[in-house]
Amino acid sequence: MELLDRSFAELSTHDLHEIVRLRVDVFVVEQACAYPELDGRDEEPTARHVTLVDDGRLLAYLRVLDDGDARRIGRVVTTAAARGRGLAARLVDHVLAETEGPWVLHAQSHLADWYGERGFVVDGPAFEEDGIPHLPMRRD
Repeated sequence: MELLDRSFAELSTHDLHEIVRLRVDVFVVEQACAYPELDGRDEEPTARHVTLVDDGRLLAYLRVLDDGDARRIGRVVTTAAARGRGLAARLVDHVLAETEGPWVLHAQSHLADWYGERGFVVDGPAFEEDGIPHLPMRRD
C-alpha cells in the first residue's frame, strides 16, 4: 500500500477523477448530501491531497487546506470495502506528523472521540451540515 501526499498540480487526471469519484460516492450518494462537492479549494496552491492506493486502487483520501491561521483537514473518506482497516487513521496521523499546526476540522459528531484520540478537542457548538450533526474541533 502506498501513501501519496501531493499538490493539485501533481495529480494526474486519472488521480483527480478517482478522488472526486470516491468523495461523490460517499458524501453525495451514500450519505445523501446534495452539496457542491467541487468547492474550488482543491486547486489552491497550498492544498494537499493525501491518498492511500493499493494495487492502483484508491482506498482512502483526505484533503489539507491552509486557512492562514490553521491547517484544515477535510474530506476524510475511505471506500466502503476498505473501512475498518485503520486507513483514515493512517492518513490523519501522517498529516499531523508531517505538517505544523494548529489544526482545525469539522468532525461528524459520531467521530469526535476518534479525533479526540489524535489530540483534537471540541472548539465550539455542534451544528448540522447537510443533515448530519458535526462538531468544530481543534488541535494546537
